[in-house]
Amino acid sequence: MDLFQQIVVYIIVVLAIAYIVNKFLLPKSLFSSKKSSKKVCGEDNCGCH
Repeated sequence: MDLFQQIVVYIIVVLAIAYIVNKFLLPKSLFSSKKSSKKVCGEDNCGCH
């Protein structure tokens, strides 16, 4: 049972670190698709409103 708990804790720690890296450290342009980059709010006739 002790080994199972350690494996679960390590998995949770790895998932938490991956979430933090994904959320804060990686650039958003790495995951953005070309469709979303066409309609950027703030430009004229962007289609957001």
